[in-house]
Amino acid sequence: MPMHTDQIGHSIHLAQLPQRIVSLVPSQTEYLFDLGLDDRIVGITKFCVHPEEARRRKTIVGGTKNLHHDRIAALQPDLIIANKEENTAADILALQRDYAVWTSDIITLADSYAMMRSLATLTGTEALGQWWLERIQSGFGQLQQHHQRRALYFIWAKPWMVAGRSTFIHQLMHCAGFANASDQLADPRYPEVRAEDIAASDAEYLLLSSEPYPFGADHRAEMQALFPTKKVILVDGEMFSWYGSRMALAAKNFEQFQNL
Repeated sequence: MPMHTDQIGHSIHLAQLPQRIVSLVPSQTEYLFDLGLDDRIVGITKFCVHPEEARRRKTIVGGTKNLHHDRIAALQPDLIIANKEENTAADILALQRDYAVWTSDIITLADSYAMMRSLATLTGTEALGQWWLERIQSGFGQLQQHHQRRALYFIWAKPWMVAGRSTFIHQLMHCAGFANASDQLADPRYPEVRAEDIAASDAEYLLLSSEPYPFGADHRAEMQALFPTKKVILVDGEMFSWYGSRMALAAKNFEQFQNL
């Protein structure tokens, strides 16, 4: 009986290729569809927005942090895909008692690539998984890193929160040509920052993400007025925080930052 160890050290046994998959991670849901597993995916979250039509055809089992365990039970899954950050530890532990749960933990590009290989192996789609990996690695390999512009990447407002040095966003910022100006803050994950912190930072750019907080043009104008010496840019949060097949689009998206 094959045994697979996930990225938090938990091992699962699968007697056969999974036929009833529930994905609790939006970016990995998209990747599973891109591996051609549409007919084997039975449940997703309300935040699984890619592919767009999936939420009309699959059972919605709640939000990433607000799962409906009764809906999951009704689907009788033989594999559940989770993530250490996006799902709660309590939910993951509870699901592990009854189901085969494979949990990712993504901080680096290498972590993302390892996750992609593992999910392809778990589902018997190794060839297509390798195709996606090679496409993504080629795209990132073509990005030119002339110099790193110092930036703060905002994920929330009221209070302002930025991506810290121990996040996947930090890694993707580097790929896009930005050095994370939060690297000297105590919290390595998602530190809160005050107006005086932002003004005093050596960040040349303030990057306002479209998710999880929906920063828009009004927020950009407000921030620019507050910090006139900084350059405020709206960025697509999916490009900087989604791991999996969407990274193929991220590499292309990052080309716009090459000549800032």
